[in-house]
Order: sequence, then structure tokens, then C-alpha cells
Amino acid sequence: MAHPRLDEVSVDAVLAALADPIRRRIVVQLSRSEAAQACGAFDLPVAKSTSTHHFRVLREAGVITQHYDGNRILNALRTADMEDRFPGLMGAIVAAEQRAPAAVEPPCSGPGAHAGRRSGALASPGERGEAGQR
Repeated sequence: MAHPRLDEVSVDAVLAALADPIRRRIVVQLSRSEAAQACGAFDLPVAKSTSTHHFRVLREAGVITQHYDGNRILNALRTADMEDRFPGLMGAIVAAEQRAPAAVEPPCSGPGAHAGRRSGALASPGERGEAGQR
């Protein structure tokens, strides 16, 4: 698995990765443990394929590391790297997330919510409520 070098990690990529509440949930859980955690250790309200996507976004942004342990993928925060690159940022994010009231899951974020629709795809006229109109 490819991980960005510390000098390749940008604040824009980190903040974009952390803009999603599911990814912040992953980061908070990882921050509470000194040991790397398997993807299956996270109770996320999304399908397995979607959780895989969230872990990949965090890894590609430089927030976490991932490595294989047998047939499991273990995840760990790049705490020291993030502190070196952006002092205080991860601590502030984790602290803010822990203080925030429990997030309400968006209605379209559950398993199968976007089944059959590609990211960025436009709704068909019928989906927009414009059936038969041109």
C-alpha cells in the first residue's frame, strides 16, 4: 500500500479527508489506542466497501498508515508525523470531535444508499420528479 511521504502531505488533503464524519470517527477511535486496529474493529454505519474507501482516503491524505497482518489490514494514526508537519492539528480535531454532540447520520449514507449511482452522476428526469417533461 502506498503512503505519502511526510513532505508530500498537504493541509488541504488532511482537512478534506477529515471533513467526513465517518473518517473523523475512525481517527478518534485510532487516537484512543496505541495499537494498530483492524478495519473490522470499527463499528461504522456504512457498507464494508464504503468503509474501505474511507480508510483509503485517510491513508492517501497521510493521516493513517495501513499494513497487512496476515489477511487483515491494520490501521494506525500517523500521530508523530502529523504533529511534525501540522503541530496541534490532529489533537485539535480529535478534541473537537470528542466534545461535539453525537452526529446524526445523513439519510443517504447507509448501506446501499447510492446503489447504482456513480459519484457525480446526474439524476435522471424521473429521479428529479420531471418524468415526461423536457
